[in-house]
Amino acid sequence: MRRLLPFAVAALVAACVGSHPWAPTKPKPATGTQIPSDVRSIYRAMGMLSDTAGLRCIGSLRYFAAGTPDSTFAVLSISLANRSLHFIPEGKGFAASYSVELSFRRRGISARDVERDETVRVGSARETLRSDESVVFQQWVTVPPGTYAVDAVVRDRNNPVVASLEAIDSVPQFTGPSLAQPVAVYDGTGRTRVDSVPTIVLNPRSTLRLGTDTLRFYVEGYGLRPGARIVARTIDNDSVELWRDTLVTAGDSSLARAMVLIEPGVLPLGRGKLLVDVVGTSAHAAAPLLVTFSDRWAVSGFDQMVTLLRFFPRQDLVAPLHSATKDQRASAWHKFYQASDPVPATPENEALDQYFQRLDEANEHYGETTGPGWQTERGEVYIALGAPTREFDVAGSVPGLRWEYDHPRLTLYFRDIGFGQFRLTPGSRTDFDKATAGMRTPAP
Repeated sequence: MRRLLPFAVAALVAACVGSHPWAPTKPKPATGTQIPSDVRSIYRAMGMLSDTAGLRCIGSLRYFAAGTPDSTFAVLSISLANRSLHFIPEGKGFAASYSVELSFRRRGISARDVERDETVRVGSARETLRSDESVVFQQWVTVPPGTYAVDAVVRDRNNPVVASLEAIDSVPQFTGPSLAQPVAVYDGTGRTRVDSVPTIVLNPRSTLRLGTDTLRFYVEGYGLRPGARIVARTIDNDSVELWRDTLVTAGDSSLARAMVLIEPGVLPLGRGKLLVDVVGTSAHAAAPLLVTFSDRWAVSGFDQMVTLLRFFPRQDLVAPLHSATKDQRASAWHKFYQASDPVPATPENEALDQYFQRLDEANEHYGETTGPGWQTERGEVYIALGAPTREFDVAGSVPGLRWEYDHPRLTLYFRDIGFGQFRLTPGSRTDFDKATAGMRTPAP
């Protein structure tokens, strides 16, 4: 895995619980765009847990065999951002305190209840505003197999807002040759004994950051012969195969294990599934996955991914993605990724990283009532050229903004047309198109 989150394991953020007094004022992106600004609908479609109070918590429930047939290990994992908590000053930094209440109930009777208090500490106000997945909570419990109502309630100790995650789920009993559902992990090696808890840090969203991360799935099998071979493959929403690998399990017949690694750049943006089959048996398991470029955005499919590349400088490389058939999409994406990578010797694609970072920042800073920030004219300029070297408010009969760039040497004017909307003046549109024309064609 290329990127290790600076998270606090066993730390769950309660919710988006009100603004911080030191938070900068930013335009709120408009909704209703074809690119979802609310990622929760995507994660719900993947079978993840989503809060019931409009708070940005995403979680998952996964299960593993325990030491006896009448018990199963269940693990609840939840991810969220620092900015979801209400931090207060503590010493030279800031702290947020919260509690988590987890319960498994069957026919209204409690089978397992757990309550924990946690604290998250950061060193600066800037860290309290992090909007990426910076905190991961996970709780292991042992429960008998069966169907349960599962409730997780999160209470912010510095704010009255409460987040709730609810699900009706079946806790499986692992008998005969079988596989546990693969779990996406950030770190860890698993376990060697079936009566111990796996040493892993879960990736609750089953999410891969485009081009920079290796997506890791931990797989366990039971009742398999030693050294069993498993076939792992990924498919998109249209069941088109995108990737395949064959692995040999470690361990013995009581507990077999393997780690599936999906390298950066292999999968395009969007939702998919990991399918795992044990060769020579009927043992099969599947898990959802998502390739994204931001914890604030999620893209559900290939067409939306191509739409996001509207302002990518090398449109000659984007064009084949538009015409790719469903069974050509994986190879088309791989070719695009390789061709657009300015430094092939590194595992990252620096051009895509910069593009999606700017797109994300444009969406955050330049939203207007007519659309999200990346689809506005200020967003288009920001994505192409980055932040202006200097920015000025323009007064007079035609108020607006003036953006000055040193590289390339360029001055652009945005006219304020009211309701927080800005448009390039005709002359500035011509100048901008000329300045970016060279970026959109291949070098000779």
